[in-house]
Amino acid sequence: MPALLDDVRFAFQPLFNLHTGGVVAVEALARPHDGNVHDLLRMAFQAGYLADTDVALACRAVRHAADHQLGLPLHVNVLAMTVADRPGVLAPLYGALREVGRTPADVVVEVGAPYSRAPRRRLVEHLRRLRGDGFRIALDGVGGGDPALSLLAEVQPDVIKLDREVVVGLPVDQAWCALVQALQHLCEHTGSQVVAEGVETEAQLAALRRLGVRLAQGNLLAGAQRRPRVDVTISAVLSEVNDPEAVSRAMTAPLRRRPGPRVTDFLHPATTLPDSATSEEVLEVLSHQPAVTGVVLVDADNRPRWTVDRNRFLLAVTGPFGHALHARREAARLADEPKLIGAEAGALELLDVVAHANRERTNDDLVVVDGEDRCLGVVRVADVVRGVAELKVEQAAALNPLTRLPGSDSVAREVDRRVLGGELFAVGWLDVDAFKRVNDSVGFAAGDDLIRALGRALTEGAAAHPGVQVGHVGGDDFLLVAGLDEVVPFSAGVLDRQYAVEGAAVTLSLATLVCAAGSVGSYREVSRLLAPLKGHAKSLRGTSWVLGRPGSDHVDVLRGGPHLAVG
Repeated sequence: MPALLDDVRFAFQPLFNLHTGGVVAVEALARPHDGNVHDLLRMAFQAGYLADTDVALACRAVRHAADHQLGLPLHVNVLAMTVADRPGVLAPLYGALREVGRTPADVVVEVGAPYSRAPRRRLVEHLRRLRGDGFRIALDGVGGGDPALSLLAEVQPDVIKLDREVVVGLPVDQAWCALVQALQHLCEHTGSQVVAEGVETEAQLAALRRLGVRLAQGNLLAGAQRRPRVDVTISAVLSEVNDPEAVSRAMTAPLRRRPGPRVTDFLHPATTLPDSATSEEVLEVLSHQPAVTGVVLVDADNRPRWTVDRNRFLLAVTGPFGHALHARREAARLADEPKLIGAEAGALELLDVVAHANRERTNDDLVVVDGEDRCLGVVRVADVVRGVAELKVEQAAALNPLTRLPGSDSVAREVDRRVLGGELFAVGWLDVDAFKRVNDSVGFAAGDDLIRALGRALTEGAAAHPGVQVGHVGGDDFLLVAGLDEVVPFSAGVLDRQYAVEGAAVTLSLATLVCAAGSVGSYREVSRLLAPLKGHAKSLRGTSWVLGRPGSDHVDVLRGGPHLAVG
């Protein structure tokens, strides 16, 4: 086996943040001279040297990466069977890191299939030990391989990598989109990040962005190369995915709930040095990495102690006598106390931190830390400002100009979120009876006034019931989503009001569908089930309100009387 390993070379493929367009990590991919890495591992398995060969490949990946001074987190691949092997099997990996001057915190261990052949208890135990030593953990092939969902919940990996089979199916199959949404929902609870691998087409990229997946790799973005360019960014044209057909296909994907971006959506890898580093060491890093905006000086536990801003530092050390004065002395003398923000913070909280900073530091990177104040990366203020601005523009464009209420997309996200969460909830469809007759008789301006009044009533009612979300989907049609304890008082409050146009009273019709956990699968199904209920409400006299349930023909009439027969 050692002779075969001599012929193995490595290529490096970057992972991109789809919000910032920048590279956040690099994966090392083994490239044997003959065949592929799977053939090599199969031969090692047959010879009884699988674990040792697998670890040796990981060690070689670390050494090859060191030759290129990547300065980014490195993803190395290890089989689940290897991780679950004898205690100490990964000891050579620790040695390789010491040899090149890197730490476990610089490495993401990508655990690959087959998982089912690895003893479950030992696998989980060894993964926890790796994490305790500082490694980050990724589970590869999720959705296409064999990792059990219970393993995702038990391990709570730092990274979940979507199998390329899932990515291929996203633009054409709603089931794959639902799978990704479910994984996103799980990750919100475990703190994991989803990475899409094998992105090959603009349609796939458009679907991923619509679903809220923010990390991706694939040949569409950048192929694997022997000498990777870590400063490459996704072009603006590619980021916008300007293929109309691709966007059209991707727009059929359900939307994730997006109350606002988190700081981790804009995370860049931190360039770190020990807090004892000299100015000369910092200068060397900045000279070789022109894209780096600053250096974080950390203690032995990876906790930020100081931050060195690129511009202020270079101004100090490159001026007259600057190098002589500072080069051999601690860089902390030219550093600032770090501006820290927690990984769970929202982007608006970050902007609040910036707003209260000294004027000369408003553009400094902020250091993102975990619950134990360990450095996870940095965020750049410009990225966050741009992201928040884009979100506000997107939200404003989605508001109805008459009522300033969100449209159907917002309601669809809320319904899908509640479906995935297994909640008991209700969806209501409200409109004005004979609204066309109103416009035809008193004019469309008076009709607009009526719609505004109804929009205000819904907005005021929602303000009193925080669990209610309302939307204006066009014309005189409104939607509401609420928990079962709020739908009755909210709806009654709206229907109890008197509505009139030019002195003439108008009536409303409301159809409500009560959805138990598992009774509906999507917003589209809810829409279909509401249609006959709405017809029932419209058949009643006066302001009407009917209530139904999926799978049942029974309809409760809460308001409205039968129309009188005409003889």
